[in-house]
Amino acid sequence: MDKVTLSIDGKQIEARPGTKVLWAALDNGIYIPNLCAIRDVQPFAACRLCFVDIEGKPDPVTACTETIAEGMRVYTNTSRVNRLRRTAFELLIASHTLNCKECGKNRHCELQKIAHYLRVKLKPQRFRQMPRSLPIDSTSPIFIFDPNKCVLCGKCVWVCNKHHAVGAINFIFRGFDTRIGTFGDDPIAQSSCDSCGECVAICPVGALIAKAN
Repeated sequence: MDKVTLSIDGKQIEARPGTKVLWAALDNGIYIPNLCAIRDVQPFAACRLCFVDIEGKPDPVTACTETIAEGMRVYTNTSRVNRLRRTAFELLIASHTLNCKECGKNRHCELQKIAHYLRVKLKPQRFRQMPRSLPIDSTSPIFIFDPNKCVLCGKCVWVCNKHHAVGAINFIFRGFDTRIGTFGDDPIAQSSCDSCGECVAICPVGALIAKAN
């Protein structure tokens, strides 16, 4: 089978067998909010923002992990899907530093785009805000790392470990204390980072910002 035919929000589309629902939708102009997905990479499914309803399934599923099937009917904008997305989003921003106007990613941030799509204000809603107060690392010669703005999407870890094969950063600690850091939690300048800048390019929020020349 060269192509799989399915419908997303009533729109009939075709995609390659093995394609995940998320990419089938995005490739056909149908937006599904997401923060952690990387094309052709094993889904991380950390952000929980890409929920969709699929006809025949009792509960919503994450579009980044669900493989398309012939005749599949997908719905991206149902009330229960958006309810789950809003809850996941509000939990995300409960520990996120919300100083958008002072952020280097202002107006180019995926959180802002998703907030607009979900019609959620970028401020604490149902959950008490528990912002982090971690030190900002500006020791790299090319970027500034602010862990208080990190959403733990894992994209920088993937690009550093798998794509660039340097392994300067990874997830460290556990539970609420989980964050991105170097081996031994040393400053970036003391790690194996070779200043390629790929982590900055792939970061969807303001956690990694290039320094001004």
